[in-house]
Amino acid sequence: MARGFRLSSELVAGVVVGAVIGWGFDRLLSTSPFGLIVFFLLGFAAGVINVMRSAGVAPDRTGR
Repeated sequence: MARGFRLSSELVAGVVVGAVIGWGFDRLLSTSPFGLIVFFLLGFAAGVINVMRSAGVAPDRTGR
């Protein structure tokens, strides 16, 4: 159960961080909604990659 919470929190964190960065760029540069959309998708991709690494599906690129 702890591993499930860890994996789900990594996915959610990636999406939230990407959305916040995109929202910040939109506010700063007045490019709404393109920054939010782009960084939301990038955050989602980063979250999925982190989940795959944590689950042991994808190889860790740090050489461990």
